[in-house]
Amino acid sequence: MHYTVTQVVDKPREEVLKLYGNRLRVRICGLYREGEQLLMVRHRGIGPTNTFWCPPGGGAQFGEAAPDALIREFMEETGLEIEIGEMLFVNEFMQAPLHAMELFFSVRVTGGVLRQGIDPEMSVAGQIIEDVRLMSFAEIKSYPPEEVHALFHYCNSLDDVFQLTGYLQ
Repeated sequence: MHYTVTQVVDKPREEVLKLYGNRLRVRICGLYREGEQLLMVRHRGIGPTNTFWCPPGGGAQFGEAAPDALIREFMEETGLEIEIGEMLFVNEFMQAPLHAMELFFSVRVTGGVLRQGIDPEMSVAGQIIEDVRLMSFAEIKSYPPEEVHALFHYCNSLDDVFQLTGYLQ
């Protein structure tokens, strides 16, 4: 199958909407800090600018406990093995047609090698992970607000991220 440039650019957005659009999804997310940097994943096909930076995480599968989902998602997206710390907060992500309840946990890396991973639910042409890297808080905040996860709107420092509690929207 051959794709034109336009079709390749639109493929991730189409797959995101098909898989996750117009339904409530439970996402489990991990906050990994290394010194003064936070691990972030850049997705395409999401948001008004077609780029979105957020901490690693993803959807829990039916019958899968939240910690197990986060361990799996971290490995898929980043290549890192983790240990789950405390649950910090819940964020309700609503950017129509996407709607997710996100549970955020602190995590500690126990092994693996940092790499750009994949989203196994997506086709090869529809992969949405474009970059995985440690970023300073200043670098995260340098992006337009619509290109980074809403949790950063509540924070003025990396320390603030780990002080978030309760329900965010």
